[in-house]
Amino acid sequence: MTGPLSGVRIVELSSIGPAPFCAMLLADLGAEVLRIKPPAKREAVMPIPEAEDPIWRGRSILVLDLKDPGDVAKLKGILLHADILIEGFRPGVLERLGVGPEACLQANPRLVIGRMTGWGQDGPLAKAPSHDPNILALTGVLHSMGYADRPPLPPLNIVGDFGGGALYLVMGLLAGLLHARATGKGQVVDVAMLDAVASLMGPVYAMRNHGLWSDERGVNALDGSCPFARCYETADSKYVVVAALEPQFYQALLQVLGRLAESLPDRKDKANWPALHEQFTAIFKTKTRDEWTRLLEGAGACVSPVLNLAEAQAHPHNQARKLFAGDPPLPAAAPRFSLTPSSLAPRNLGSVTDLLNRWASR
Repeated sequence: MTGPLSGVRIVELSSIGPAPFCAMLLADLGAEVLRIKPPAKREAVMPIPEAEDPIWRGRSILVLDLKDPGDVAKLKGILLHADILIEGFRPGVLERLGVGPEACLQANPRLVIGRMTGWGQDGPLAKAPSHDPNILALTGVLHSMGYADRPPLPPLNIVGDFGGGALYLVMGLLAGLLHARATGKGQVVDVAMLDAVASLMGPVYAMRNHGLWSDERGVNALDGSCPFARCYETADSKYVVVAALEPQFYQALLQVLGRLAESLPDRKDKANWPALHEQFTAIFKTKTRDEWTRLLEGAGACVSPVLNLAEAQAHPHNQARKLFAGDPPLPAAAPRFSLTPSSLAPRNLGSVTDLLNRWASR
């Protein structure tokens, strides 16, 4: 394995959602990940066959039944040589299995234990099930999304599961690892999607505190309702997104529109927003998406074509950045490093026996 995390040893207790996505990201950065899988009869059924699902890349795999005391003992032995343990069970499960944080840290004081949950390790909802929209609902995020005359619209699960859960878990584990290497002391990293999503909402709450954000959906500059920061349908029933928020970007948009923009009302007065939206709707219907792209892409107006997944792979900028890799193509590893390049981790790291012997010899 290459990358900035080469030499970091991670044990991942198999789960779903943000925890395995976190492990995949760390593997792409060069970490060596051993995934502990339950017997097949106890595994969750996933929509994509495991052999084809990129979320499982970069692992060696060991099947252990953690309801078997003998297999639990094997896991404890492996953790003696690990830097990080990742688990995504509900609170209390590790303790019942006999591999709770207290036992693990007593055996390996340098171990960093990442605990990934929806609601956190404590609180009234700690042991309740959850999915991404449930987390968004309790943090004010879901209420803030969508149009005023329609129900709130749950986004793709990149907000709670991956942007909140997985990325905050990555950050917490790496911070814990730095501390452990400096002090010799590991610790528990309690990552709740609830905490992470609330953290992501910090700037929005700050705007609300200063009277710049309304609890009323569909009237804010960044919630998709602002006429100069939203999507518009084009003549070919496709879409462009306008994000001309700052005055210089808006002026660049008006300059390209030319005579079409002469009758637009003053955007500074929110009372004009419905009329401004109506006029922009009519203007953008006069040309196809690609015609607007040719006019606006280099104009500095923050207007972009709304691409589907296939179109995104073919876009010249994305191709120049090598944004997708592999066959079939998947998003390439991110971020990028000048001295220790990251890359999509291989599907399987190979022999578990070789890996465990290598770990034990450290």
